Amino acid sequence: MRETWYFVDSGHCSPAFNMAMDEALLNWHSQGEIPPVLRFYGWNPAGLSVGYFQKVRGKIDLEGIRNHGIELVRRQTGGRAVLHDNELTYSVIVSESHDNMPKSVKEAYLVISKGLLEGFKALNVNAEFAIPDEKLQTSDSAVCFEEPSWYELIVEGKKAAGSAQTRQKGVILQHGSIPIDVDKVKLFDLFLYPSERVKERARRAFNDKAISINEVSENQFTFDDVREAFKTGFEKGLNIDLERYELTSEQLAKVNELAETKYKNSEWNFTR
Repeated sequence: MRETWYFVDSGHCSPAFNMAMDEALLNWHSQGEIPPVLRFYGWNPAGLSVGYFQKVRGKIDLEGIRNHGIELVRRQTGGRAVLHDNELTYSVIVSESHDNMPKSVKEAYLVISKGLLEGFKALNVNAEFAIPDEKLQTSDSAVCFEEPSWYELIVEGKKAAGSAQTRQKGVILQHGSIPIDVDKVKLFDLFLYPSERVKERARRAFNDKAISINEVSENQFTFDDVREAFKTGFEKGLNIDLERYELTSEQLAKVNELAETKYKNSEWNFTR
């Protein structure tokens, strides 16, 4: 029997609101007020989300961010910085004790990533899971999409979706970025490098490490196209039915309050 989850389609929201919404949904699910949730959203203005433990000072080019009109926000999840621009972002909120959710973080990634895999299939994009032969190599790069993690999606050997996960209050929150197009000039203007030569070398190397949907597809997909494909993909991959859910005015007020008091707060965003 297929389980019904809520589907929240937030549209394009500010970076602070997006992170506040994910936290609020986690809290409400933890309190038993809502069932598991799949949420889709975009970013307006574009955002740079940094990982929970990531340093901003000395890594992120704050002047570059201002010049491109991008807002920085810190995520609850770990990992490296992600530019959220022309992309579909997803979040999954589900109890750690859910029958279909493994205890291991890595295996839970696999279960949730099945929804991503089916979404790419719905767009006729030949994606597969990243399964490193060895322990993942780490570098000093602050850029998320330079290296795939276990069970992230790759296309033609390049990272096509990046995800991060946290577990709080008995709930799994996994959210991730599915780039539709990537502005690689803008992306590398957001990070600090010892010289322009080093930056340009990193930018060229990035072409072999990451890819967007419209780079590999014969069609040029819009946000709406990608959203519908991945909605179908998650229903198939997770064997669920999605019921559209609209937040109440009271719930929206709580999200906005959390966005203002936490995710727009310089102490939260810059102090690490």
